[in-house]
Amino acid sequence: CLLAAPLHAREKKAPPAKSAAEYAAFDAHPNEKVTVAAEPCDDPKDCDFFRLPYVQHGFLPIRVIFTNDGDTALSLDDARIQFISANNDVIPAATLDDINRVLYSTRNLGGTRGARIPMPAPIPAIRLHHPAVDKKITQDDDDFGFQGTVVNAHSTLAGYLFYDIRPLDDPALKHAQLYVKMVHTLDGKKQLFSFNVPFDKWLSARPSTASPPQKN
Repeated sequence: CLLAAPLHAREKKAPPAKSAAEYAAFDAHPNEKVTVAAEPCDDPKDCDFFRLPYVQHGFLPIRVIFTNDGDTALSLDDARIQFISANNDVIPAATLDDINRVLYSTRNLGGTRGARIPMPAPIPAIRLHHPAVDKKITQDDDDFGFQGTVVNAHSTLAGYLFYDIRPLDDPALKHAQLYVKMVHTLDGKKQLFSFNVPFDKWLSARPSTASPPQKN
């Protein structure tokens, strides 16, 4: 079968975003009145609304939440949102092309257009459709990614970003952090201090029976 989530998953929606301070892992700047939170999904069951199995192919989806309690709108146009591993590996958010390349690469397909080869369970074999970004990837970005780059005053903006953690040792989240920099006020007059969201807070809040991270 083609690489795809079950049909019913396409009808599912991500849980509504809460204020950033309501998540387990966040960094608050009281003086700037801005809080940033990060909610990873390392278990496919926790983000089964995606159309494709990103987690099984080595991508870590992270919902990033910006809550602006101030009176001035913020711009994310220049923001850099990076995954920093315990060994200080700096991983930028993957582009749609990056995701498409990994999920539909000729390397995974044995180098033959349209070919299908066995892959380790539970990842199904992949059929390459065309070199353009697959429609399911763009649909997931439209539905679950950021819907803009402006965080209005007294509001919350959230969206999923994907990080290629295949090169990292397990558990990739241990002692890692999300580093957010270059967030400006909308008028460009002020740049906020950088945010550091430690994933150990998120790991500590997980039930002890939680499944370990899955990587390709």
